[in-house]
Amino acid sequence: MPIKIVRNDITKMECDAIVNAANSSLLGGGGVDGAIHRAAGRGLLLECMKLGGCKTGQAKITGSHRLPCRYVIHTVGPKWQGGQSGEKELLESCYRESLRLAAEYHCESIAFPLISSGIYGYPKDRALKVAVDTITAFLLEHEMLVHIVVFDKSAFQISEKLFSDIASYIDDTYVDTHVTFNRSRRDECGNSHMLRDDGDTCKMQMPCFQTIAMPKAVSLADMVNQIDESFSQMLLRKIDEKGMTDAECYKKANVDRKLFSKIRGDVHYHPSKTTAIAFAIALELSLDETKDMLMKAGFALSHSSKFDIIIEYFINNGNYNVFEINEALFAFDQSLLGV
Repeated sequence: MPIKIVRNDITKMECDAIVNAANSSLLGGGGVDGAIHRAAGRGLLLECMKLGGCKTGQAKITGSHRLPCRYVIHTVGPKWQGGQSGEKELLESCYRESLRLAAEYHCESIAFPLISSGIYGYPKDRALKVAVDTITAFLLEHEMLVHIVVFDKSAFQISEKLFSDIASYIDDTYVDTHVTFNRSRRDECGNSHMLRDDGDTCKMQMPCFQTIAMPKAVSLADMVNQIDESFSQMLLRKIDEKGMTDAECYKKANVDRKLFSKIRGDVHYHPSKTTAIAFAIALELSLDETKDMLMKAGFALSHSSKFDIIIEYFINNGNYNVFEINEALFAFDQSLLGV
């Protein structure tokens, strides 16, 4: 099952377990810890008093009391001391131990805060990377829906360089959909290009004939077969061509196994655009191949959509990590892939 980044109050998450970023006493504190104890009521405190505390990097489980989940998993994150005191390993252990407990108690869904990124000072972009990498490794072997819950945008942060690079790419590529077109001209190749009313050529102009790349040669039989190929058929064909298993593909796409089964079982299945792109990312398709897959689902990429431009940015840079892409999409307030 996938990772979902959601903006919410973790005490309101309706899932099997929520994770409390606790202190070592387990008796409540500030931030997420205090919010969970207040929402759960005194019963949670009384149960925690029997646990004898918890070491950094470890996790313990209790009932949920007044919370809408089934369990609360308490884990103690490391305090940031510059990164040279084993903080990363301890933070990874927090996620692993919490997920292990969730699996032991047959949880199908779990919600995490961004552990140690508050008063414990762990840099938010590094804390996010540890969370995603550790959870991803767990999901390769397990089926569980994992939420990373942030209360507001200030609690979530990708690296400044990545944010700046994507913002620049959007600025260079984005087409203002409110530009007024009023005339066209022909270039030296005879192609018609739209002009804005300031006389400049619009970024939406069609490329000259000489710049269009010719497709790779394929057999006539392959061409005929692919003309009427549905999205589902193309997806399954690409999985075989890439030498992947179904599970490898849908997990890399951040897609639920049940959804994949629906797609496999229905040749005429019409996915959402985010799902179609997620599979293109999982298959590491080129930009042209991604556009072909989207076309099978009835969609296209456009330079008037920031979501589409961000997808194009990652494909052009050869980054097919769906979780990193989703982090960027979330940072720019866009829909996420796969989920």
